[in-house]
Amino acid sequence: MSEVVFLIEEAAEGGYSARAVGESIFTEADSLDELRVQVRDAVRCHFDEGRRPSLIRLHFVRDEVIAA
Repeated sequence: MSEVVFLIEEAAEGGYSARAVGESIFTEADSLDELRVQVRDAVRCHFDEGRRPSLIRLHFVRDEVIAA
């Protein structure tokens, strides 16, 4: 695996949550800088040294609701 993708969303109570696509990895943080650190740490903990992806992609998801 060369890359793992995380979907990033703003949490309703503030901060951000990150969920990996295709892997059981979830983390959250109060700021984007802290989230980047948390995501790297979660990937290091989840994968063995030989299986660890070389890239982490953060995909920001934002819902916007407007009146019809």
